[in-house]
Amino acid sequence: MNFIDAITLEVADTEAAESFYSTAFGLGVQLRLRASQEPSTGFRGYTLSLTVSQPANVDALVDAAVTAGATVIKPATKSMWGYGGTVQAPDGAIWKIATSAKKNTGPATREFDDIVLLLGVADVAASKKFYTEHGLTVGKSFGRMYVEFESGSDPVKLALYRRKALAKDAGVSPEGTGSHRIAICGAAPFTDPDGFAWETSTLAAQS
Repeated sequence: MNFIDAITLEVADTEAAESFYSTAFGLGVQLRLRASQEPSTGFRGYTLSLTVSQPANVDALVDAAVTAGATVIKPATKSMWGYGGTVQAPDGAIWKIATSAKKNTGPATREFDDIVLLLGVADVAASKKFYTEHGLTVGKSFGRMYVEFESGSDPVKLALYRRKALAKDAGVSPEGTGSHRIAICGAAPFTDPDGFAWETSTLAAQS
């Protein structure tokens, strides 16, 4: 069985990125950073999401991210499915903070329930097949639109979305070139059909 132990973001300035993610989201073991100067322009083909329990937490995390240096792409707003918005970190990674809840049930906090990595892929069905062959189990599937994999107690959840749809959801143009600037830490190294690289995680290396 495969899993995601952590996400590695490739950034120009690891010290600055570490300061941002610690200050904005309080992220630690789930997120790793390493220096890279690989060229990357436009949409990198993925987004990272923090899912929270109520709208007030969305606002708290968005405000913290902006204070730490993030740029708002889509202000947090209500929608049919809940409440959320997207920001871009100083290193270029796009983060969506969202909840399915419509009303607040308590004081605002910066706690989040899950981290979800959404990969924008050219062919959802083909990528779904690829990932099931590499040890992931499908949790939810909506044809050629969206796939979510079972994660159990894994620190990071994985989902697939069509690239153009993911870019639209994030509020950016789907065009982009160069490095994805991200690596996924799992049970074994491989590269998926859209060029996303998986690396052996520390947990897998020790087992």
